[in-house]
Amino acid sequence: MEFSINLNNIIGIIAGIITTSALVPQALKIYKTKSARDISLTMFIFLAIGITLWLIYGVLIKEIPVILANFVSLILIFSIIFMKIRYG
Repeated sequence: MEFSINLNNIIGIIAGIITTSALVPQALKIYKTKSARDISLTMFIFLAIGITLWLIYGVLIKEIPVILANFVSLILIFSIIFMKIRYG
């Protein structure tokens, strides 16, 4: 897997950071309040499935920005799902 710094990768990395970061406030809010009552478990399960497919796609096309962004997103999504189940 070769990685070179070019405009495409820079845009991919920035997009990955922004979209992945969007999950952080939700995860932190659930963790701090210990409440996930208003969170849709179904939505996060569907999101996890979609992000898993994006991760697989990234591996297949050997694109580091796609792989990293979706790997980190999955960690955050599974954290939110876990907290939803735990704190309901």
